[in-house]
Amino acid sequence: MIVMLIIACEVGFWVLLAVGFALRYLARMPRTSAAVLLCEPLLEVVLLVVTAIDLRNGAEPDWKHGLAAVYIGFTATHGHYMVKWADGHAAHLLGRGPRPAKPPRYGTARAVHEWKMGARAIGGAVIAAALLQLAIWYVGGAEQTEPLRQWQTRMAFVTGISLVIALSYTIWPKRPKGGADSRPSEQERPPAQRDPQDTGVRK
Repeated sequence: MIVMLIIACEVGFWVLLAVGFALRYLARMPRTSAAVLLCEPLLEVVLLVVTAIDLRNGAEPDWKHGLAAVYIGFTATHGHYMVKWADGHAAHLLGRGPRPAKPPRYGTARAVHEWKMGARAIGGAVIAAALLQLAIWYVGGAEQTEPLRQWQTRMAFVTGISLVIALSYTIWPKRPKGGADSRPSEQERPPAQRDPQDTGVRK
């Protein structure tokens, strides 16, 4: 049941996004759209409550309960980022906004981007580990909680890998091949910095 609920939450996330953007850009109902998008966190709340009830009713902790904690943790740190990313692309596809700027590819800007992404991953891992620890305290018993502790170990690996990736872009910044100009192209610049005459088509 927990796995099916996780899948339902993921499907529900994208369904709410689609409905929210349709209300905003097609129906021109921004307030209703905002109300729909604000329902996104309720999906994680439902998953958290159902998981807690399942454990309270005597279910033996296993990988499914750990996966639920990880899903909640990473959704908490990546949810807003994903909504913003999807909003920019939806606005562009529906002719309501400019093409979203691509992430920087080189130099300090790329390192900063990697640190931001790493911070989200680490934040998700920390939240997941905290939820797992709460479940461990609640259930008690070393043998029963071993599957949850294994998920905590995985979250430690996620934290370490995220730090290594971010540090690698800081110590060895990525540079364009052949010494080409490392300045961002028009499509990579924020909309406010783009040339208004540039349509994105290169001759």
